[in-house]
Amino acid sequence: MTRQLLMNNVYLTYIPSEKFKTSFLSAQMAAPLEKETAGRNALLVNVLNRGTVRCPDMAAIGRELDMLYGARLEPTVRKKGENQLFGFVASCVDDRFLPKGEKLLEKLTDLLGEFYCNPITRGGRLLEEYVESERENLADLIRSDINDKRSYAARRLLEEMCAGERYGIGRMGSAGDVEKISLQKLNSYYCDILPKGRLELFYCGSAPEKRVAGAFTRAFAALPRKGVLEPADTVRRPARDPFQVVVDEMDVSQGKLCIGYRTDSEDVPATMLMNAMFGGTSNSKLFLNVREKLSLCYYAGSAYHRLKGLITVSSGIEFANYDRAVEEISRQLEALQRGEWEDWELMGARESLLSSLRTMEDAPSSLEDFVVGQAVAGSDETIPGLIAALQTVTEERIQEAARAVRPDTIYFLKGKEAQA
Repeated sequence: MTRQLLMNNVYLTYIPSEKFKTSFLSAQMAAPLEKETAGRNALLVNVLNRGTVRCPDMAAIGRELDMLYGARLEPTVRKKGENQLFGFVASCVDDRFLPKGEKLLEKLTDLLGEFYCNPITRGGRLLEEYVESERENLADLIRSDINDKRSYAARRLLEEMCAGERYGIGRMGSAGDVEKISLQKLNSYYCDILPKGRLELFYCGSAPEKRVAGAFTRAFAALPRKGVLEPADTVRRPARDPFQVVVDEMDVSQGKLCIGYRTDSEDVPATMLMNAMFGGTSNSKLFLNVREKLSLCYYAGSAYHRLKGLITVSSGIEFANYDRAVEEISRQLEALQRGEWEDWELMGARESLLSSLRTMEDAPSSLEDFVVGQAVAGSDETIPGLIAALQTVTEERIQEAARAVRPDTIYFLKGKEAQA
């Protein structure tokens, strides 16, 4: 794997591979996650996806992709640390499997470049009908999050826990902010962000690096480059003391209990293992004890947000079980802090993480997501490096990682008639 600077604030990550039948490409613009611009970035990429000068509508884009042997291209909006990634991912049949002499790489990179540099316009502006329909679609999509109460509660936890921090902002912004974006505002923003935003390009396939670099350089030759907007450094904060409790009421039949912790540990591999033992696998303490043994939760698991240094627990409970569930979840963490676990717990957690990382190496889309996220975060962490590091983590390091975890926020979504 190599990473090179193609032009001002434009980087290409190249991963040579002949293990896949397809080539995978992406072009992602990175910018600090801000309340004022999160919705604009999400809306912009969806509007750009509607058409280019050469392919002015979705039907024309579909025909172009069909001509490329059914190549795929779609917009993406992601949150990585305290930055927002918005752009396109694409895949096509690797040139090795095409009729002799045919090449798709250059054709697909050209199309990627057109979305950024040559979108369909009218009078020098993005099309108003595209902006209006995509604005409505995006606002509806953001609002639909409330229909999945598990996802909604997890998002609300981060909003409250990271209030005033970039990490508390949703990856697509808020529906209210999106609805206020006019054609004039979006067009002005496009003209502002395009010249200075960080552009991360990615390729995984069998083509030589020189050819890939040349294809991307040509495809994005018209990209204006004036000024530099660097991704934001992720800021870690200490846990609140005392921790805060936030309760929302809604017409729900099942309570959603989420707990957010902060850690100041820099030992990422040890914290990954600690979290896997805590609630990251089906053999974790939360699953086996709080859910299976005590039947306090319909589901219970934890996630480690390693760029931000957060651990979040998500569970579904009966309203009346709130106090017991909070207490038992805390007890499982305290057991890890005391070093209380069986050999099979550590072995299972380690094997689960190693298997997950190895699986990522077998999926170009997962590789891209990991690599581009690390690049934006300014990290040189690699999947092989993480695998090697996890294999050497000692029990003492896991216990130390657990001791660095402190509760910050409890979020509880309960029914309107429930008593917590």
